[in-house]
Amino acid sequence: MGAQGMLVLDGSVGVKWFKDEPGREAALEILTESANGNVTVAVPTHFIHEVLSVVRRSRSATGVIPVWEDMLQAGITVVPLTDEVIREAARQCSALGCTFYDALAPACATLLSATLVSADSRAHARYPGVRLIKE
Repeated sequence: MGAQGMLVLDGSVGVKWFKDEPGREAALEILTESANGNVTVAVPTHFIHEVLSVVRRSRSATGVIPVWEDMLQAGITVVPLTDEVIREAARQCSALGCTFYDALAPACATLLSATLVSADSRAHARYPGVRLIKE
């Protein structure tokens, strides 16, 4: 199921799209590369909840829909929460010493043979091959 150039994003990366903080440019570049078809981006289901909640807090409830549409147009694939994802996330919890919530993106990256991209070094620094952007 893997694809060359596939990235799995942790919610910490998507949140940077809407916050003026270190790592924002790198996060936006990934979104642009996905929209241009230069990279395939996948996210766990909870990524959408996390990012749209930030949009709701920083903008408005009506701002959620255009952001969702932008993510769809960028070609972001949402990985559903399946038995396989849950089981792999449980393994990642043990391997990384992180919460189940933080283990979902590494689980998806493992199952998709993709590169994990995160801005959460505390949760993901131990994941093999992780690409960390500034927190």
